[in-house]
Amino acid sequence: MMSKKFLRGMVLANTGNFLFHGDTFVPRRFMKMLFLLALGGVLTLSARADTFTFKANHMSGGRASGKEVTVLSGNAEVQSDNLLLTADRIELQGDNNQYIECFGNVQGRDEEKDILFITERLRYDRNLKIARLEGDSTLEDRKNEIVAKGRFIEYDDQAELTVFQISVRLFKDTMVCRSEYAIYRREEKLLDLSGFPVVYKDSDEFRADKIRVDLDTDDVTMEGSVSGSIKG
Repeated sequence: MMSKKFLRGMVLANTGNFLFHGDTFVPRRFMKMLFLLALGGVLTLSARADTFTFKANHMSGGRASGKEVTVLSGNAEVQSDNLLLTADRIELQGDNNQYIECFGNVQGRDEEKDILFITERLRYDRNLKIARLEGDSTLEDRKNEIVAKGRFIEYDDQAELTVFQISVRLFKDTMVCRSEYAIYRREEKLLDLSGFPVVYKDSDEFRADKIRVDLDTDDVTMEGSVSGSIKG
């Protein structure tokens, strides 16, 4: 296993025929051998109590204006605790690789909670444990049998709260919910809809300024400009 401090020195401190690691100059050929060994397998880093691993076909790193970036490309994969991310390209930024940015064919899975998501672009903060999905995005909560889609999704792992924006659609059994903004409280199994919300339940239709759906009982509570149709 190779430490993050070692990797940083190896990738970023380039001084001619030597690479600088800590207070020591090390021959380039020796460091290059270790670097290739790291690329051939899975590099494991430990930060705080979080176990962090990544792998890819190609890897590069650099420092510009004090900003450290490690770029993984080609079958890129990162695992941070229970969260597994895959993408065409993944960038690791910040101290202890705090920020993970994924681009192209992004897929993720929270293995503990059995939540899956697919998106065009994702940014994840490992300290706050918040993921932001941009572009056409889908989140599937397999435990609660819910599939939700939107153009922007913010998933807060610690609070178990997810915010959906723009062209929001949520599917559960025979229920379909649509709105421009929604908040999903996973632990309470509640969905709050606003922005022209509408709920289709079997053959029934409900509209209002705000709608709350109890996803455990399928009960619907409406507020403001309430309308709908119920077919017996």
